[in-house]
Amino acid sequence: MTRFNAGWMNARVMVTPRPDTGAAPPVGGGADLFVQLAAGLAEGRDLRGLLDRLLEPMVALAGAQAGAVRLLSDSGERLQLVSEVGLPGTVHRCEATVDRHCGSCGDATDTQRIVWSSDLRACAARGGEAFFGGACLRLLAVPLQRRGRVLGVYNLFFADDVEPPAPVMAMLRSVGELLGLALDNARLEAESLRATVMHERQMMAAEIHDSIAQTLTFVKMRLPLLQDAVAECDEAHALKYLADVRQAVGEAHGSLREIVTHFRKRIDPRGLAHALQALVARFRERSTIELHYANAGLPLSLSEEAQTEVFHIVQEALANIERHSQARHAWLSIAGGPVGFELRVEDDGVGPRPADEQCDEGSHFGIGIMGERAQRVGGEFTIGPRPGGGTRVRLAWNAGAGAAS
Repeated sequence: MTRFNAGWMNARVMVTPRPDTGAAPPVGGGADLFVQLAAGLAEGRDLRGLLDRLLEPMVALAGAQAGAVRLLSDSGERLQLVSEVGLPGTVHRCEATVDRHCGSCGDATDTQRIVWSSDLRACAARGGEAFFGGACLRLLAVPLQRRGRVLGVYNLFFADDVEPPAPVMAMLRSVGELLGLALDNARLEAESLRATVMHERQMMAAEIHDSIAQTLTFVKMRLPLLQDAVAECDEAHALKYLADVRQAVGEAHGSLREIVTHFRKRIDPRGLAHALQALVARFRERSTIELHYANAGLPLSLSEEAQTEVFHIVQEALANIERHSQARHAWLSIAGGPVGFELRVEDDGVGPRPADEQCDEGSHFGIGIMGERAQRVGGEFTIGPRPGGGTRVRLAWNAGAGAAS
C-alpha cells in the first residue's frame, strides 16, 4: 500500500481577506459558508483543521448526514481520508484509503466532474454494508481541482434519494474549486519549504566542510607525526606537533561556535585581503610546501557574501594542496581591477585526478562545494592541470552577480 504523505497539509495558506470579513458568523446559508471559508484561509489556519471546521456546516447546508474529504497520495493511485464528520467508526476504518478509480469517488477524480450516485456497491463491499444502502442511500462526490489537476475529492452522504437543489449544487461545486485552490497553494508552499530546507542543509554541509572538517583533517595528519616524535623521544618536535594540534582543536571549536551562532563561519572583519593574508600565514606555519602569494588588488565591488565565498574557495584549494598534492611549491595569485579579478591557486604536485580517482570522498566533495560557491557569486570556476606539472584552480569574476547591492 502506498503511504500517504500529508505533510503539506500542515502548510498555511494565505489569501487577501475581504474588507467585510471578521470573525466567521454562524453558518446559515451558502454565503455564510463562503465567508467562513475565506476567513479561515485569510487567517492562515492549519488546513486540516479548517477542513474539519467546514465539513459540518457543508453537511448541514446540503441536507446530508455525513461528509468526508479525501486527498490523492503522492503516487496519485490512492485516495486517503483526511477529514470526516458523521461517519460510523466501522465505515471510517474501511474508507481510510481506497483506490483512486474506485466507485463514485474514482469517477469524480477521473472525469473531473461532480458525481451524484445511488450505486454504492463498491463502498458496501469494503465493509460498510450496514451504512451504504441502509443509512446512506446516495453519495455526492465533488472533485478538488486546480489548473486541471485533481488533488482529491470531497463526499456528502445522504439518507434519502432527494438531490440538493441547483443553487446548493452550484455552491458545493464552488466550494470544491476554492478548496482545490487552498490545497494547491499549500502544496506549492510545502514544496518551496522543502527546497529551502534542502538548500540550507547543503549550505550547512559546505560550512562544516570548509571549517571544521579541514581543521580535523590537519589534526589527523599531525597525530602520526606527534606519535613518532614521542616514540623517538624527540621532545622539540613533539611539543611543536602538540602545539599544532592544540591550536587546530581550538580553531575547530571556535568554528563550531560560529556556525551554531551565525550559521556560517565569518571571515576577518577587516575584509578578504586580511583574511587571505592570515590564511597564507597559517599554511606556511603548518606545511613544508613553499607558498608564494601575490595580491595585485581586489575589486571594491565585492560584497561581503562574495568575499566569504572567495575566501572558502581559496581555503579549500590550499587544503587540497596540503593533503594530496605532494607538491614542493604552491602559488596563490590575485589580479584585480575596479570591478573584477582573476584568482589562481596552483601547485607543482602530482596533478589533478579524475573524479572517480579522487584521493578521498572529502576531496571530491570539496571540489563540488568550490564550484557551487563560485556559481553563487557568478564566477567562472575551473580546475585542471598546470602548465609544467601540477594543478591549477582558477576563479574569475567580473561586475554583476557578486557586486554589492
